[in-house]
Amino acid sequence: MSATDVVRCMLTVLFAAGAVHALWCGLLSRSSGLRDRGDHLLHTVMVLAMAVKPWNGGGMLPEAPTTFCAAAALWFPLTAVSRQRQLELADVARRLLYAAGMAAMAWMTHLGHSKGSKAGGVVTGVLALCLLACALRSLTRDMPMLRGAPGTADSSTGIRAPYTHFWHGSMALGTVIMLLMHH
Repeated sequence: MSATDVVRCMLTVLFAAGAVHALWCGLLSRSSGLRDRGDHLLHTVMVLAMAVKPWNGGGMLPEAPTTFCAAAALWFPLTAVSRQRQLELADVARRLLYAAGMAAMAWMTHLGHSKGSKAGGVVTGVLALCLLACALRSLTRDMPMLRGAPGTADSSTGIRAPYTHFWHGSMALGTVIMLLMHH
């Protein structure tokens, strides 16, 4: 088994576990709002597609998943500003991270067309840096909680925050690896 195959296997396991987590959060969500259910459904579908993507051989995904991910990338910022309650900066920032992940998934399909172009490299670089910064923040922000301080619960799922941040950070980091593998 080559090193590339090992990375593909690790990414597949990571994203498959992420899909189970996203589905679990959706099923256990205390909120019944369309936005929250839509968020969990979109995350589940995206990480399932990401679990298959490493074995695509760098080829193009069919148009349907690409269109789906592009539309999902718009869902997150649009639903952030359409809320009836006051906008919270943390909520908008989190939703922009989700949008960047979806945009990266849609962009991976177009990398075959843009290889070698400066514009393609810039878009890939910006998406990778954004996701990497978000991954590092998610993976390190609750380190004191992991050392024994009492954790906080995520208000929508009741899941302890360190684990939620772990999953968000892991998915963002996996997406960065996928993005750079295809570039």
